[in-house]
Amino acid sequence: MTIHHHPGDDLLLAFAAGTLAAGPSLVMATHLEACAQCRARVGLLECAGGVLLEQLEPGLLSPQALANTLAAIDAPPRKVPARRPAPALPALPAGMVWPRALEACSATGWRFLAPGMRWSRLRLPSDPGARLFLLRIAEGRGLPVHSHSGSEWTQILHGAFDDGREVFGAGDFDVADGSVHHQPTVQGGGECICLAAVEGSMRFDSPIARAMAGLIGM
Repeated sequence: MTIHHHPGDDLLLAFAAGTLAAGPSLVMATHLEACAQCRARVGLLECAGGVLLEQLEPGLLSPQALANTLAAIDAPPRKVPARRPAPALPALPAGMVWPRALEACSATGWRFLAPGMRWSRLRLPSDPGARLFLLRIAEGRGLPVHSHSGSEWTQILHGAFDDGREVFGAGDFDVADGSVHHQPTVQGGGECICLAAVEGSMRFDSPIARAMAGLIGM
């Protein structure tokens, strides 16, 4: 797999620092799983952060810090409700497996969006409100023309699409915002499957597309 599109250092630094929201962070984790180059870059940024922490002046703890810690240790364990088994992730094309980063997620089955287009809603246990979607689009099909009120973080898991700016293939990463007005269209060679985290909303040019997007929460 040759990866051509990567997150910038600002996004990698935010991921390493833990300041990304849960949805974008999951998309980033999925990219890092596939990209040795970005994993190495994050490692360097984490080392740099460690050096900066060592240079900080030590701070004083609260006078009650020790007592609070001992009280927490002595407290009876909280009862954690038994977890129900998470529904399986939807089926994939032969030979493709889901990234390990998605193992904790549950998802709906593939739902009809339009001819040749299906979607699934992902649920992240640590943040059930995160707006995470899987899109599965057939060769030659594409999303309607749109822009964004916020940011859309996308990791291509399978296949490729061209949105008029670049061609994005398996392993590639992209962030689109209000400055991007595009129409991702799947290239030859089969269907395309993407993981997307949506912040804000997708602003479709077509009234029909806007209505459909409202129904699925995009």
